[in-house]
Formats: sequence, C-alpha cells, structure tokens
Amino acid sequence: INTGKSPGAIGPYNQGIVAGGFLFTSGQLPINPKTGEVPEGIEKQTAQVLDNLKAIIEEAGSSLDNVVKCTVYIRNMDDFNVMNDIYATYFKNVAPARACVEVSKMAKNALVEIDAIAIV
Repeated sequence: INTGKSPGAIGPYNQGIVAGGFLFTSGQLPINPKTGEVPEGIEKQTAQVLDNLKAIIEEAGSSLDNVVKCTVYIRNMDDFNVMNDIYATYFKNVAPARACVEVSKMAKNALVEIDAIAIV
C-alpha cells in the first residue's frame, strides 16, 4: 500500500502491507507529504503522524475505527500526556491496543513516530 497523501518511503519499504486480512503500516514520522517539512512541537507532530497513518489506512480500504494495535515511539516521555490528548481525538469510537516506548533519537529529529495494525 502506497499513497501520495502520506510521505513516501525513505528506504526500501512500503507504507503498508496487507496480509491475512490485516494492514501492517510502517512507522510514520511527522512529515507533511506536501511540503516535506516536519512541524514544530509534539502537538502538531502527533497530529501529522496520525494524519499520515489515516491516509495509508484509508488507501487500504479501511479506517481508524478498524485499527487494533498501535505502537508509539516518543522521544521524551514527558510529552506523553500531550501526545495522548491528540491521539484520543483520532480514536474516538474504538481505542486500539497500544504500546508506547521512549526512544533516544528518530529520523528527521522527530519527537514521535507511530505504526499501526488494522483490519481490512
């Protein structure tokens, strides 16, 4: 699965793969697919990441309501509550299972990256 509504892969991978009735997305960085820029701050970065994931999931013919698992990679766990508040606005109907881990560094010096598994 690949869409121009989410940033293109910056390596040898796809934005998502459908297997066994599930969509497995690659981790999404907060890159604006139109400008290639990374917004400032955890709020805007979290929203951009989730917009990117949503575009991939919809390209596969599914929706955020069908996401069953997310993994959140966050550079500073002190940003967890802010990230969580933005995340909650995207998963209003059904909250998927989730893991959240703090990492020391991400590509593009991002503050957050999220991947997802969804039913298709």
